[in-house]
Amino acid sequence: MAPQRYLSLHRARALANPVGTAGVRPLSHPGTATPGPAMIHISETLGKRPFPTVGCMDVALVRWPAGADQLERLREQRSPRLLVVAENAPPPSPIDELEDWVRTPVDQGDIRARVATLAQRAERLLVPSIDTDDVVHFDGALAPLSPVEARLARPLVAAFRTVVSRSDLARAAWDGDDPGRNALDVHVSRLRRRLEASGLRIRTVRSRGYLLETG
Repeated sequence: MAPQRYLSLHRARALANPVGTAGVRPLSHPGTATPGPAMIHISETLGKRPFPTVGCMDVALVRWPAGADQLERLREQRSPRLLVVAENAPPPSPIDELEDWVRTPVDQGDIRARVATLAQRAERLLVPSIDTDDVVHFDGALAPLSPVEARLARPLVAAFRTVVSRSDLARAAWDGDDPGRNALDVHVSRLRRRLEASGLRIRTVRSRGYLLETG
């Protein structure tokens, strides 16, 4: 079985060649001539113009019904996926907003538009969390925090993509005490550096506070 491949909107290019009536060819094993039955050949989706970047979401292209096993795994992982349904096969019923399908023979513009839409949905639905051990989880990445950093992060995570005021952050981190402007700035700067590797960014909103968003 071919390894699972993903089409990232950071890496993907607009389809260079129209897909013929035979549909999209299956993905080959690296270093072999044996095609895998389930996944779309990524080289056929690479061309000259980039897809619009909408984040770091990866969209999996899966043949149906040959890729039933891959589909189940992607559903469990809540990964965005586009099914390429065989010409005479009935499509499965999508179980969430992260799934869509096209039927072979497939139009390159249709794939491009649906991949972009799925990536946008995935980015909108993907949110960070912070556990009881003060570790932030986001898109498979982990960011362990110090106790003060974790207290700062909790209101930012809870209000993801929404501004949190400086006063609210100070109260959360120092239990109602006033740490002073410089102390808050220093700790927010440290938290910002901790979260950057996880794909998260703390943005300063002038005269209002801070906002946690995707990097």
